[in-house]
Amino acid sequence: MANPLYDTLFGAHAGRDAPFLHLSDGSTVTYAGFLAQAAQIAHVLTGLGVQPGDRVAVQVHKSPQALALCAACAQAGLVFLPLNTAYTTDELTYFIENSGAALVVCDAAKTGSLAPVAEGLGARVETLNADGTGSLTDKAAQQSEQFDTVARDADDLAAFLYTSGTTGRSKGAMLTQANLLSNAQTLVKEWQFTADDVLLHALPIFHTHGLFVATNVTLVAGGSMIFMPGFDLEQILAQMPRATTMMGVPTFYTRLLDDPRFTREAAAHMRLFISGSAPLLAETHVQFEERTGQRILERYGMTETNMNTSNPYDGERRAGTVGFPLPGVELKITDPDTGATLPQGEVGVIEVRGPNVFKGYWQMPEKTAAELRDDGFFITGDLGQIDADGYVSIVGRGKDLIISGGYNIYPKEVELVLDEQPGVLESAVIGVPHPDFGETVVGVLVPQKGQSPDTDAIMETIKGPLARFKHPRRLVVIDSLPRNTMGKVQKNVLRDAYKDMFAPT
Repeated sequence: MANPLYDTLFGAHAGRDAPFLHLSDGSTVTYAGFLAQAAQIAHVLTGLGVQPGDRVAVQVHKSPQALALCAACAQAGLVFLPLNTAYTTDELTYFIENSGAALVVCDAAKTGSLAPVAEGLGARVETLNADGTGSLTDKAAQQSEQFDTVARDADDLAAFLYTSGTTGRSKGAMLTQANLLSNAQTLVKEWQFTADDVLLHALPIFHTHGLFVATNVTLVAGGSMIFMPGFDLEQILAQMPRATTMMGVPTFYTRLLDDPRFTREAAAHMRLFISGSAPLLAETHVQFEERTGQRILERYGMTETNMNTSNPYDGERRAGTVGFPLPGVELKITDPDTGATLPQGEVGVIEVRGPNVFKGYWQMPEKTAAELRDDGFFITGDLGQIDADGYVSIVGRGKDLIISGGYNIYPKEVELVLDEQPGVLESAVIGVPHPDFGETVVGVLVPQKGQSPDTDAIMETIKGPLARFKHPRRLVVIDSLPRNTMGKVQKNVLRDAYKDMFAPT
């Protein structure tokens, strides 16, 4: 193919009048209409002098036009760089400068602060607002609806995704056409998507989950999406009878379960609920199955690899695990110090290899060499184990490992015990500085609605299942855990908040 990514995801639907996007205002965008707009935007991009391989940095609200911009970049051979809408001007300055973006597309409200930054770095600026208006679409309306697709190879870069940067400066993960395409094609087969599927899409599209999993899977299958600006409980409940599938973060499912209108009947038309981006509590699994008769399918991926594992579509979807490695993906558990493969059942660092694994970090050869081995295995930094049946479980992040008095403590093991205690909705276990032990364990608890956990009783109870060195030295009760936009608990925020808890007075 001349351009594998565009030709497979988008070009395959040329001329199709089938629905692609069902919008909140009741209108529908067909595949043909979507591709026409993407072609018009591609003309604008090339007319601005942007060349194949150039980066296009995009910080805009979710809209059909924003998605068409992504398709236009693929068709014009450009590298799409989506950026979180919550990023500040200082953060955006780093991304624009680091990526060497040739073009920045932002909301008109941001131009006052961003235009001087972008222009100072030699980048052009165009606007695209949440309602689809802006200089980009104004210019696109004057263009032809046909565009000659730029030839690209499977190994050419298609996107940059910047990691969250909790351990230092964000790194630009370079994703190729083959990375994105192979993963989408695998997921379509594993999750049995077809052209008849209608996906409830309430995720952001600046993140791999909403953009490269949800959207690309729909495109490969030829189905359609109920395309919502964000998660709105009323809209989700209203639209669910029209849908067949949903992808979400755990928060989506807990919010649904909090509403009595979410019943077995409400979910009867759905064939599949998928969760990712953050761990799903075992309690949520149980409640969901009791309420709907369906079991959520949990999977595991990351910025640098897209999806690595998935619970089975047919077969046991096991709570607390992320299932099995996807076809074509190799996964092993290794010793963090030596890199040696560990025996089954032992906890170590998860490493993966496959066509989904990224090309490396943009302009960071040392980081790339440190995390991407010569044999192609990527050191994820996630701690995990593989059980006797082959199911993979995530125990935590390597940086979350607590070393207290020389003993290794995996937070997940302690969290599982704390989560089972009366009155506890969920917990986060962190290590904080301690004058005697170097680090010690602190348990942060979130109470169930209307409950007040008895921390003294909990401290007594955990003596049974946990060795003494794993016991939290203190339990703290707070209203909610700090999370990022995709629902992941920000343990770095908690560690910072409680770092002085045992400081000498």
